[in-house]
Amino acid sequence: MQPEEIDNLLEKFRDFMLVDLRRDKKTTHDHIYYVRKFLEQSSKPVDAIVIEDVRAYFRALNNASASCHTYKNTLSALKVFFRDFLTKPQLVESFRFPRPPFKPKHIVTKEQLQTFFECLELPKEKALFLLYATSGLRRNEVICLRPENIDFNIRMITPCVHEGDTKKSWVSFFNAEAEKALNEYLASKKLSASPRVFPMPRNEERELWKTAKDKTKMNITPQRLREWFCCEMALLGINDRYIDAFCGRTPKTILARNYTDYSPEKLKQIYEKARIKVNANA
Repeated sequence: MQPEEIDNLLEKFRDFMLVDLRRDKKTTHDHIYYVRKFLEQSSKPVDAIVIEDVRAYFRALNNASASCHTYKNTLSALKVFFRDFLTKPQLVESFRFPRPPFKPKHIVTKEQLQTFFECLELPKEKALFLLYATSGLRRNEVICLRPENIDFNIRMITPCVHEGDTKKSWVSFFNAEAEKALNEYLASKKLSASPRVFPMPRNEERELWKTAKDKTKMNITPQRLREWFCCEMALLGINDRYIDAFCGRTPKTILARNYTDYSPEKLKQIYEKARIKVNANA
């Protein structure tokens, strides 16, 4: 296919995912990336592609020792593209997602978090760190926060970044030490044209907490703080269904789906009961 033909086809695919499937922008962007790689490698018009072409592409991925993550994302994108968009399910229905071997998680300890926190220098870094650690929210859910997403009176966060149906967010909360760090950051925050609480260019987001990482030799990320939050809340006696609610995950059981109170008032009560904190003297 010619580059302009690929561009035109993928523009239609983009609309299909955003409008018909209600996928969010990030998922749409990722799917287009993997489908484009497949189409650019294929020398055939899309109507001439057969299952052997798809199989050869995945064989090449295997031979190149592509990661399980890359294989899974490629297959997910091609299934949506061929099965749903082009209505040619026969091209992808025989392919199965890889099952990576189970690897037990190694959650960072509270002592490691405290050591890392002590190496943070800027109010912005400290506020972000404690919000991630005590709310359990995803990276973009915190990075994209606006003032109207935060109820400072009850320390409640209502993220509003998921436009599609693939990810959800409910409400979560942050503790008193995060509140103190957030207020100190806001008092020192410079004027910005961005409506976000934490405006930052892409390179700053990629280099988040770089100084502390270099000093401690620890790779603490928002995802690792999310994992620590889940583990810590479980150790503090909070039921899994409420931890899932704070983290924006879909309830897994009938009891959790249909017979559990998820009102902000109830979730606030559950959150406060845990008394989660990062620093011992907080």
